Amino acid sequence: MLFMVIERFHSGNPKPVYARFRSQGRLAPEGLKYVSSWVSDDLTRCYQLMETETRELLDKWISNWNDIVDFEVVPVITSAEASAKVSE
Repeated sequence: MLFMVIERFHSGNPKPVYARFRSQGRLAPEGLKYVSSWVSDDLTRCYQLMETETRELLDKWISNWNDIVDFEVVPVITSAEASAKVSE
């Protein structure tokens, strides 16, 4: 399963997030795969594509960051999968 994770940095401040990442890494549990990410040009939001078989692993990862980030999680599918669904 793919998830688009929209992170909003508390107070729009990315520095605590990057500091933790540099010192502790992604803090992702085994079985949660980071695919890619993009950051808004004003540095207030990050969009991460994550992959896992269970939503629980994603929630465990979020619990490591939710003191400095607000999260929105959107289950997503690939464009090819969407095309196939529309063609059914």
